Amino acid sequence: MSDKILIIDDDTDLVEAVSTLLEANNYTVLQAHTADEGYDTALKENPDLILLDVMISTKTDGIELAKKLDADEKIKNIPVIMITGIRRDLNLPFGLEPDPNFLPVEAFLEKPIKPDVLLNNITALLKK
Repeated sequence: MSDKILIIDDDTDLVEAVSTLLEANNYTVLQAHTADEGYDTALKENPDLILLDVMISTKTDGIELAKKLDADEKIKNIPVIMITGIRRDLNLPFGLEPDPNFLPVEAFLEKPIKPDVLLNNITALLKK
């Protein structure tokens, strides 16, 4: 059975592109396009890994969802890779980093994501 990866992002083009890449590498892909749908899908499907956008409906949906996932005992151990273009979109002079209190995720990747970088991060987290 292949590893299950949940993509939570409102950018349907990105979701389709990443889904195609992951499926070509023998992953089972689940999709959600809102924070609420992503949380519900994570609870129902218990994926092996979550790819989570920062800006879904609002500029902080992804951060709030990462905290909510981390606070839920049933799914808190699912690794989360946060994927975003927030730094570019808001012209921030700094990047975001994983932080157990503020940003409880395992990795942070900037859009656009190179396929090999994404796959390497996924592989490393799923081997843990």
